Amino acid sequence: MDERPRILITRAEDVTGERWNDYADRVTAAGGEPVAADLADWTAGAEPPDYDGVIVTGGVDVDPARYGDPPSASLGPTNADRDAFEAALIEHALDHDRPVLGICRGHQLFNIVHGGSLLQHIEEREPHRARRGEDGGIASGWHEVELTPGTVLAGILGDAPLRVNSRHHQAVTPDRLAPGLTVAATTEDGIIEALEDSSKRWALSVQWHPERAEMDGEPSRALFEAFVGACRRG
Repeated sequence: MDERPRILITRAEDVTGERWNDYADRVTAAGGEPVAADLADWTAGAEPPDYDGVIVTGGVDVDPARYGDPPSASLGPTNADRDAFEAALIEHALDHDRPVLGICRGHQLFNIVHGGSLLQHIEEREPHRARRGEDGGIASGWHEVELTPGTVLAGILGDAPLRVNSRHHQAVTPDRLAPGLTVAATTEDGIIEALEDSSKRWALSVQWHPERAEMDGEPSRALFEAFVGACRRG
């Protein structure tokens, strides 16, 4: 394996404030080689390019047809092709036991790929989204998450509550949790903010955005370093 593991990072940038370079910069700083995985280049059933790990990024809502639910009146824009592309990439990584890190939409899709579903809309805007009209629609909400002791995530970040940024209206909730997944972080209002597949070497997802500059700090750096380290050991 190369000294700098190759990390596939999905790219669409289909929502305001979403920048692929934010993810790439974090991977580079952690010692990995970021490689764009573009929907435009994907062919169903084709093998992905050589890689050591996968990051599935934030973006538009996941189409509820993927988990068999009718659309809510509050459903935002969706992209079924992107859903299929990223789900296939997660499944490939899981099947080959290569590390996976899902972020925001990637966290939600991680749950769906494992057989779960989503709450399509959180009625209360705050704290999971910024106040309406704030910063032209690109600001984050902020809240604390409780980490689950004994999980991989707690081993990386510690057991103390963590303050995170938040930019979502769909969510993983306890009644929609996929069988076999471990809950690694939750909010006070019951939203599941991180998941792990303990049957795999390293497969984890977070609802917040550790790649963004506003989350710069030791927890975000530690998360990306742990992920890239797992890819290197593969």
